[in-house]
Amino acid sequence: MKLTSMVAIYTLIWAFSVFLVLPFGVRTTREAGGQLVPGQAESAPHDVRLGRIAVRVTILATLIFALFLANYEFGWLTTEAFNRYAQSVLGTV
Repeated sequence: MKLTSMVAIYTLIWAFSVFLVLPFGVRTTREAGGQLVPGQAESAPHDVRLGRIAVRVTILATLIFALFLANYEFGWLTTEAFNRYAQSVLGTV
């Protein structure tokens, strides 16, 4: 696999991982014991720590990318596996 492909795939995995990590550890202002500012949504996070989120996303994306790369190198899950599954479940050719 080319380096540019690896970088592109890692970037996509990183971007998708953001949505997996964002909901965890978020507390609203009321949960934190603070007062809402007029116009503030009740669901808005109280304290956003982008650095901590970026580190968590990077760790998760690196683990997922390592699994992807290992699968690419060792061929654990191939398109043939999906074709066999479709034939057995869906009865297609």
